Amino acid sequence: MKKNCEGCTRSKHRTEEEQKDLKRRLKIIAGQINGIEQMVENDRYCDDILLQISSATNALKSLGNKILKSHMQTCVVEDIANGKLEVIDDVIDLFGKLNK
Repeated sequence: MKKNCEGCTRSKHRTEEEQKDLKRRLKIIAGQINGIEQMVENDRYCDDILLQISSATNALKSLGNKILKSHMQTCVVEDIANGKLEVIDDVIDLFGKLNK
């Protein structure tokens, strides 16, 4: 049985406005993915499907960049101010994972 403890998982408080924007973007991306599924089911031409995949990929990258920017401006700045310099290595690792 897992014990619940404070600090075992990290979290990030987002304003209502930030959450609303992120959720709106995610709904658009979900719609794009559903559209791709429908295109496959309808035997749409490959170019059309690939363009929609590119659009969805770009939307995900844009969302990731928005979250990364917020992370850098808030979480990372706060950790550095509190002397938690290991966050720099975490960010470097994160950049590596995002750019695969």
